[in-house]
Amino acid sequence: MIKRDSMLISLVCICLITVSLGCAATQHQQSAGQYVDDSVITTKVKAAIFEEPTLKSLQIKVKTYQGVVQLSGFVDSDQRVKKAGEIAGSVEGVKSVKNDLIVK
Repeated sequence: MIKRDSMLISLVCICLITVSLGCAATQHQQSAGQYVDDSVITTKVKAAIFEEPTLKSLQIKVKTYQGVVQLSGFVDSDQRVKKAGEIAGSVEGVKSVKNDLIVK
């Protein structure tokens, strides 16, 4: 009887630990407000890049997470890589820019 009770208590403890670890927040979760803010930043950066005559390209992809903008895709020169990074960094709300553009 005692052995069965201790096994039951152990099982309940393991279940509680598993449930609590499953509910723990990860660093990749963001609030709805942060998600909306990042979406606004992404839209502003895309618009700013599209307005630049030398960068009018649909080959530049923009993603934002917690104010950090990531540029990826292809451009024609190193100057355009630098220009895209400068434009993205000048947009209000951008904390930093990770420029992963590739010269093709």
